[in-house]
Amino acid sequence: MKKIVLAISGLLLIASCGKNPGGFVIEGTITGDIEDGTKVFLKKTDKNNQPVEIDTTTIQDGKFTFLGPVDTLQLNFIFIDQVEALKAVVIEEGEIVVKAHKDSLSYAKVKGTFQNDVFTDYLNQSRELTERANSINKDRLSADAAGQAALLEEFKELQETYKNFELDFIKDNPNTLIGALLIDKAISVRVVDEEEAMDMYNALSPEVKKSIEASKILKQLEVLKKQKEKEKSTAIGVKAPNFSAPTPSGEQLALNDVLGKVTIVDFWAAWCRPCREENPNVVNVYKKYHDKGLNILGVSFDRRAEDWKKAIADDGLTWNHVSNVRYFDEIAQLYNVTGIPAMFVLDENGIIVAKNVRGPALEAKIAELLP
Repeated sequence: MKKIVLAISGLLLIASCGKNPGGFVIEGTITGDIEDGTKVFLKKTDKNNQPVEIDTTTIQDGKFTFLGPVDTLQLNFIFIDQVEALKAVVIEEGEIVVKAHKDSLSYAKVKGTFQNDVFTDYLNQSRELTERANSINKDRLSADAAGQAALLEEFKELQETYKNFELDFIKDNPNTLIGALLIDKAISVRVVDEEEAMDMYNALSPEVKKSIEASKILKQLEVLKKQKEKEKSTAIGVKAPNFSAPTPSGEQLALNDVLGKVTIVDFWAAWCRPCREENPNVVNVYKKYHDKGLNILGVSFDRRAEDWKKAIADDGLTWNHVSNVRYFDEIAQLYNVTGIPAMFVLDENGIIVAKNVRGPALEAKIAELLP
């Protein structure tokens, strides 16, 4: 009798170890033409979004297994050698079941734990909305003008639906890693402001807040906070920050040295197609209003001085120019310029009175200031 009890106890112990108590187990099944011995990789991204390999195994009889401890919730990715796609899984305590075809790994079915079940639910709903969007875009290709207009409105409504779907998903699932991922996404695409994002972060469960994904939210919020501070220094009604840089001939020239009754600070580059397309309009405005007191200071973010100087000559830009020839340099940071063309209009005291006005709006603003 004692031997029977010991045998049963041993079997229970083996079964318990097989499930990796306190850790995770990924049980994968892959169909399709895939050889035994094919490598499978489990990876994660670090705080700098760089891939880090966690574990490697091989496929045997169409199956593979990963197991390990769980410190915090984290998003991992399954890669299979010679297969281009990948599959995201949430690492948490329990048995995670992954079933996929070799040729559609990204559409693998993942279930077995709470986090992965919610993640799968999100992906299913998201794909449904994406398929509707793709269908609308396909129909637009063969529609007449009236049909295209109607489909465009339908597409815009669907975009709003998708945005609200993700925001609602965040609010309804504060105890999930996908919730943290969606907050990070909402910040990146400017769907929410800093205050809204912080409220969403604060609502996350303590377990989710320990994750790398949640730490990325805080990192993004810190960047937003710094950007807001920079934006204050170049807001309408604020005196434009002074700066100096070399002219095409090599002399230092400061913004304060070229202020007119009205001054345009034009951030551009030879490689920037929209900038070059706008240049003829700026040339016309300068010719029309320079005698009335309009000055322009062009600030180039070119990397090569020869490209910058050639573009000035080719486009007939006869006003003052400066550049450090260092792409988006310290002047860009001073003015919080992350994309070009970017333009600031200053009054005679160097106060910013308009930002990023182009085309007819630029001439209308200059005409208002220099009647």
